[in-house]
Amino acid sequence: MRFQKWHIVLLMIPAGRAQVSSPAVHPVIPRAWDDKEIASLQVPLANPLGSPKHVSADYYYGIPARPIYKSYPLYAPGREPAGYIERLQREDPVVLWDDHGHAPPLATDADWLKAGAIVFSAPLGYVPLPPADLLKTIVEAVRPPVAADGTLPFFRLVVRQKGQVEIGGDACAVCHTRVMADGRVLQGAQGNFPFDRQFVFFRIRAAVAAVKNPAAVERGLRPFLRMHFAAPWMKPDPQERLFQMPLDELISVYEAIPPGINDRHGTSPLYPVQVPDLIGVKDQRYLDRTGLQQHRSIEDLMRYAALNQGADYLANHAGFIPREVPDFRASPNSDPAAGRYSDAQLFALAKFLYSLQPPQNPNHLDAIALRGREVFDRERCASCHTPPLYTNNKLTPAPGFKVPPGASKQFDIMDVSVGTDPALATKTRRGTGYYKVPSLKGVWYRSMFGHSGWCATLEDWFDPRRLRDDYIPTGFKPHDAATYAVKGHPFGLSLSLNDKNALIAFLKTL
Repeated sequence: MRFQKWHIVLLMIPAGRAQVSSPAVHPVIPRAWDDKEIASLQVPLANPLGSPKHVSADYYYGIPARPIYKSYPLYAPGREPAGYIERLQREDPVVLWDDHGHAPPLATDADWLKAGAIVFSAPLGYVPLPPADLLKTIVEAVRPPVAADGTLPFFRLVVRQKGQVEIGGDACAVCHTRVMADGRVLQGAQGNFPFDRQFVFFRIRAAVAAVKNPAAVERGLRPFLRMHFAAPWMKPDPQERLFQMPLDELISVYEAIPPGINDRHGTSPLYPVQVPDLIGVKDQRYLDRTGLQQHRSIEDLMRYAALNQGADYLANHAGFIPREVPDFRASPNSDPAAGRYSDAQLFALAKFLYSLQPPQNPNHLDAIALRGREVFDRERCASCHTPPLYTNNKLTPAPGFKVPPGASKQFDIMDVSVGTDPALATKTRRGTGYYKVPSLKGVWYRSMFGHSGWCATLEDWFDPRRLRDDYIPTGFKPHDAATYAVKGHPFGLSLSLNDKNALIAFLKTL
């Protein structure tokens, strides 16, 4: 949710899919923001003093709904059709969905899924399209993956005023779009846009070049960083070091975070989080790597989307509210926090996310993978990664965290810790003291394993050398460490090479 001028996150092109005709449906639109349900939605934080108290339903529904405009692909420089931008400059603005009579067709289940795809890719904010030479410089610096059709599938172009083409950003699709090695685009998958290279380019290097005053840029970043990461009810705030960093060190912090990992708001660039895969989210009992939110119904997924589209910036954490109260008199398109999606839009989005299916798996259950399934069973991997979902949908305590009395009756908590780094679970605004047990389905197309993405591949995750202090992670490594031991989850590390390769082959078939 970090949208500043030239700090852009760009949207994807919805992949085409054949639609089967379906009978007319007229669902009752659930109410996303219900005070009683919101109060019981989230798992208390590790330090419960800071557990958020969210705005009331009256306040929430006083926020104006954002209009969703028709959008267009953004191409990598040199890949767009001839005259493409000039044609868009002649287009009239088209509102696809708002609270004033505009809406896509919603007569069938297929219609609702198409409408949800629109919301998935709909921007929360806009910046002017830069000139072609500047866009080329941006792409060369940030190095986003390019789809086979030449598009930058994290981005959309929008015309809100005739003659002006803008880049829209901060949609769900930004984090949850993956470009595969062959150029295919996976909707809902673990994203691989390089957020943190983008942050360094726009928020630091370009800002310094513009104002010629590094000290001013440094001062200007502090409120931004506090809004996204501060947790001042902890004494001292574990993030305070981040807010005092000189620019050179801050650049090192962000450049240490590779694609597939993100310092999303409420976490920290000091211990970022693996970007989640939303394919299969319908079967997940807890959302966020720390299991922050319960997922009891489609309404809960709607609430999760509403919170992560800006509502959780308005929460009160023991007197700390991350964002100043937005000016609801402003256009929701000029102030992203001043807008929300309607309940109908959130419902369509949730239905779309529930419908996501994994891509065709090229890995087959051959003789080696069958032997790997035997290893999986023999090593009792299923006790945590239980078929058919390959997760038991439980929470596991982070090292050092003591489960509060009564918590096990309210939440599904294992009585063992797997020993992984506790910082994300205990030192952030999303830190519950737990990590959720992830599903192993789809690991073949994902990367950056462990909750902070230390290991780029499964082979790295099962390498026993990662436990050593002289290990150099293939994924995320803290900026100030030459080496870094990736502790915890020792399961499978003592297998023979043949058994390990077989186990990995089996996991890649899931």
